[in-house]
Amino acid sequence: MSDSSTSALVSQLRSLVRAAASGDRLPSSRELIERYRVGPVTVSRAIAQLAAEGVVVTRPGSGTYVADKPSATGEPLDTAWQTVALTDRSVDTRSLTGTLGPPPDGAILLDGGYPHRSLQATRFLSAALARAGRRPDAWDRAPATGLAALRSVFAGPAAASPDDVLITAGGQSGLSMAFRAIAAPGSPVLVESPTYPGALAAARAAGLRPVPVPIDDDGVRPDLLAEAFAMTEARLFYCQPTFHNPTGTVLAAERRTRVLEVARAAGAFVLEDDFARHLSHGTTAPRPLIADDRDGTVVHLTSVTKAAAPSLRIGALIARGPVLGRMQAIRRVDDFFVSRPLQEAALELLSAPSWERHVRKLGAELRERCGKAAAALARECPEWTVTRLPSGGLHLWVRLPEGSDANALARAARERGVVVGTGERFFAAEPAGPFLRLGFAATADVAELVEGVRRLGNVV
Repeated sequence: MSDSSTSALVSQLRSLVRAAASGDRLPSSRELIERYRVGPVTVSRAIAQLAAEGVVVTRPGSGTYVADKPSATGEPLDTAWQTVALTDRSVDTRSLTGTLGPPPDGAILLDGGYPHRSLQATRFLSAALARAGRRPDAWDRAPATGLAALRSVFAGPAAASPDDVLITAGGQSGLSMAFRAIAAPGSPVLVESPTYPGALAAARAAGLRPVPVPIDDDGVRPDLLAEAFAMTEARLFYCQPTFHNPTGTVLAAERRTRVLEVARAAGAFVLEDDFARHLSHGTTAPRPLIADDRDGTVVHLTSVTKAAAPSLRIGALIARGPVLGRMQAIRRVDDFFVSRPLQEAALELLSAPSWERHVRKLGAELRERCGKAAAALARECPEWTVTRLPSGGLHLWVRLPEGSDANALARAARERGVVVGTGERFFAAEPAGPFLRLGFAATADVAELVEGVRRLGNVV
């Protein structure tokens, strides 16, 4: 009756189906029980799965039969016409996965955007989802803007009204909605340099042209931001002012007001990606930009996915004025609403005392891992420069010596069983130098993290 027993029987039945012709009758349930030594429930589940896939057809009182198989003509499928029909509207996702493809099995991950399973809130989340699933209205249609109670939870840190909140299916979905709502295809969008590759991909998929604005140790430079607005006439600036990905930078207090003033003078929006608010290394994260915005300049994006678990795809867009209505309209066109059980589970999780305990524990774990990773790099790769020891986030931004080939190094590291992210995909234009983004949260423990850095030292 276990899932593994059902999967094993499904595999066996697939073999029978492949060897049979359309319309052939499969052995009876009793014969299957005796042949494969499984229970009747396992047989029932396996046949139901294959029937749902259209592999077999059940006829009550008669038996189970092989469904009609597609006729094999021997001619390869000719889809060349699609190239003409689709024109040049391709979506480039290479910046999301890198050029080297998925990580090999068993490799030590010093890259990636999520903490290891051992650092996730899976136990709390499982309990929250179970409680949410027992609610009488758990599977009812949710409001297009999201559950009122969940909107209130997200509104608090932003000093906003729950009416200003739109629940999203995670941060990436929110990025896509905001880009399409704010800027027309073909328009420029200003971005920090470097920046999050997922934002670059989402902007380009929306038909926008990312224009880089350099950052330094205090975040984006307001003087260069003003110059970029004047030169491009852009109406949108995307930024990560708190625990920036990939550098870990926090926008300095004296620059936060100035950035809003520059955007307001340009008649532009600031899209504030606050993805890492719950990833502080034990320090207090600064107030989000939207909390001090009185003109509706800031569109705030936040999410609990990074700190909770990858499949808790729950986030929020917070905005004031017509731009909120525009994003709400896109929500209705795209998918009507976010899954109610997930919203209920997120509300259960965020409202429980265990959430704050989890965030504190996660912060302590991230701080330890960050320090251990930096120390290991100093020991194993002394010619590399860790640009800063971040106070939040999941990564170290590492500069390699001039003339280094980051891609060649990443390929060699894979041969030693280590996966690292190269820096070029974090730049909207030419890279400012050879960089690596080294993640310290994706490994099972500190020992594996240190071993991964040791292997990098061997590569060097």
